[in-house]
Amino acid sequence: MNETTPHETRKPRVAVVFGGRSSEHGISCVTAGSVLAAIDREAYDVVPVGIATDGRWVLEVDEPARLAIRGNDLPEVDAAGSTVALMGAASGTELVVTDATSVPSVIGEVDVVFPLLHGPWGEDGTLQGMLEMAGVRYVGSGVLASAIGMDKAYMKVVLQAAGLPVTPGITVTRTEWEQDPVGVRVRVEELGFPSFAKPARAGSSMGISKVHDAGEVVDALEEAFRHDPKVLVEQSMEGAREVECGVLGTLEGPPETSRPGEVRTGGDHEFYDFEAKYLADQHTEIDIPADLDAETEQSLRAMAVRAFDALSCEGLARVDFFVMPDGSLVINELNTMPGFTPTSMYPQLWAASGLAYPELVDRLVQLALRRDTGLR
Repeated sequence: MNETTPHETRKPRVAVVFGGRSSEHGISCVTAGSVLAAIDREAYDVVPVGIATDGRWVLEVDEPARLAIRGNDLPEVDAAGSTVALMGAASGTELVVTDATSVPSVIGEVDVVFPLLHGPWGEDGTLQGMLEMAGVRYVGSGVLASAIGMDKAYMKVVLQAAGLPVTPGITVTRTEWEQDPVGVRVRVEELGFPSFAKPARAGSSMGISKVHDAGEVVDALEEAFRHDPKVLVEQSMEGAREVECGVLGTLEGPPETSRPGEVRTGGDHEFYDFEAKYLADQHTEIDIPADLDAETEQSLRAMAVRAFDALSCEGLARVDFFVMPDGSLVINELNTMPGFTPTSMYPQLWAASGLAYPELVDRLVQLALRRDTGLR
């Protein structure tokens, strides 16, 4: 094990890190609120750490209710909080308040970081790399899996190399679009309609548009480029069912899978967009378990583990599938840090599989406490 093992005479200290610089800042805050409300305070000392939209780390108040969605308004990190930093010490890595107006004060040694950041600058391996350098254990996948999982274009390459079926599509960069818009439009049209244009390195369905015909290509690409200079355009898997499966590491042995769940959207939501995920009411329905025959469910769960292993994931992941009208399976994407909001699929899948939310959080912290950093 790592030399900086948790002190045996005190509770392990967990720093819950959330917010961040990406467009998914608000969803990260909502996720953190759920985790802070559920984590066992008798088993762990908990320190909420927010990352403001300008990248500054601040000590947040431990008030989960403040991080809830209010109507259509998402919460955000209070940038006025005291600045904090992780600093190396003889006994391990400590969380230190570093305000310029006061003498630095040590909050205490951090045993595990629970990173709840979505999108770039957090979910993409950048934070994981920093924690590896600091020798701090953390929840979830490492640098490589996080980076591949964030970049859907490279994710498809890795999954295909592992022999797994993925959605047909093309990658377009902003430079290509600016230098050869006609050529890009030809490539999109050759892919066929309808299709979907999405940022390659964003989540929470940010910046995604359904493209019904050639007249919608420009607006769809421009919307996706607002979030990422690299965009995926993928075939719309018409007639497919959207089914998701949770994967969870174990203390001993191979990862486990949840019962699959199916997402069905209605009303004004043509697909599972941001509002349907987080703000919709009766127009989004989730069936857990999904109505699948036993053979299809078994194949889907086995394929989810194969995808988890192909990316070298750790801790947790959600694998999203299309179940085609002929019963075949296609992987849409893998998410290495799925949301933990009250309406998020991942915790609902595990609750339906017999693992309640507080136990799910505890499992992830325990997995992190037993991991090593670096190449150990």
